[in-house]
Amino acid sequence: MKRIHVAAAVIRGQDGRILIAKRADDQHQGGLWEFPGGKVEPGEAVRDALARELEEELGIRPSAARPLIQVRHDYPDKQVLLDVWEVPAFVGEPHGAEGQPLAWVRPRQLAEYAFPAANQPIVAAARLPERYLITPEDLEPQALLQGVRAALAAGIRLIQLRAPGMFDAQYRDLAVDIQGLCAGKAQLMLKGPLEWLGDFPAAGWHLTAEQLRRYADQGRPFPAARWLAASCHGAEELALAAQLGVDFVTLSPLQATLTHPGAQPLGWTRASELLQGFNRPAYLLGGVGPADIEQAWQAGAQGVAGIRAFWPG
Repeated sequence: MKRIHVAAAVIRGQDGRILIAKRADDQHQGGLWEFPGGKVEPGEAVRDALARELEEELGIRPSAARPLIQVRHDYPDKQVLLDVWEVPAFVGEPHGAEGQPLAWVRPRQLAEYAFPAANQPIVAAARLPERYLITPEDLEPQALLQGVRAALAAGIRLIQLRAPGMFDAQYRDLAVDIQGLCAGKAQLMLKGPLEWLGDFPAAGWHLTAEQLRRYADQGRPFPAARWLAASCHGAEELALAAQLGVDFVTLSPLQATLTHPGAQPLGWTRASELLQGFNRPAYLLGGVGPADIEQAWQAGAQGVAGIRAFWPG
């Protein structure tokens, strides 16, 4: 069965809302919402196909676009490759040129709409930022709180509280304080035993590679409404993350780092190869920073994760 190549767009308005369209009832996956786009013709560049489809469907022309995520999905009756691009700027006023209903939706509200199964990773990618801050080790709680405040003021919207040297009780107390700071501003990801899940209902959970191996065959430990991530270092762990149904991963180490001097770096080429067909957002980690975000996009990643690169001061 030939895989159908589709160009699709996450179109973002100036206020941050995202444009979605409803499929006609007589279409494949009819009645569900989708990200606008259509088939790539043989020999056609994806960006050209995207521009053509958006003009035909919505009457707009993208003036800026960059790769967001690729999703390969097998339905019982067809196989698709969704080549998804972020479109943050366009010319024209979007309208349903083919009679399709449209809606402008806040990113956090996307989860409330019914999308085809192949679109679920796109929903996650559309909601996630391009920077993922991981807190440094060996800082006192007050210094961590001050740093998180400064990071939030600088626009960080995804934070992992990583403090392996802390006692459990100290970490849990700090998590409560940082969860309060992040409320309405950023998504907090915690690390630790899954037995703590019920105590931090607003937080997501970032699994270690060891936890990923332990829980992969048991299924997702909590509902889809809550963020689940995992640390991955190669093809086997990426496969386990997909099996578990995580929302996103970190893939490391991209380059040699001071914190893990003995780890074999993946390099850009290998990281890009590993992300082919992974079908979920991934942050590249290890020796990367803000200057590498664009290269990360071209490699198929959501963006970059880092400690020093994003920690204030």
